Amino acid sequence: MTFFRRTIATVAAVCVLGVSLPLPAQAGMVGTDEIAQQQQTTAARERLSQLLARDEVRDALAARGVAPDEVQARVNALTDDEAQLLAQRLDQLPAGGDAIGVILFIFVLLLITDILGLTKVFPFTRPIR
Repeated sequence: MTFFRRTIATVAAVCVLGVSLPLPAQAGMVGTDEIAQQQQTTAARERLSQLLARDEVRDALAARGVAPDEVQARVNALTDDEAQLLAQRLDQLPAGGDAIGVILFIFVLLLITDILGLTKVFPFTRPIR
């Protein structure tokens, strides 16, 4: 019976010591600015995705040799600041239809990222081997 009691006492001591150890967790306050920034970024990305889902935008990008999947992948790869800047630029365009301006802006953005080596969409930006 003493072996049983000793085993129970050992298990209980290990449990008490295990519960009393500090865990590596940190809690902090989440500011309103951080939440507002995150919501703005989410809204900007949704707006860009909706724009790219339009048929005329897809057709115009396809005419320039850019696949819609590649464009969506690039939009997903944008940083939060870049996505907000692009959405802001789209909001500044005239309502009702300067789709060519939007397409041109996206083309230039894709071209710049291609020249910087972040993506490989346009073959004319790569060095000849």
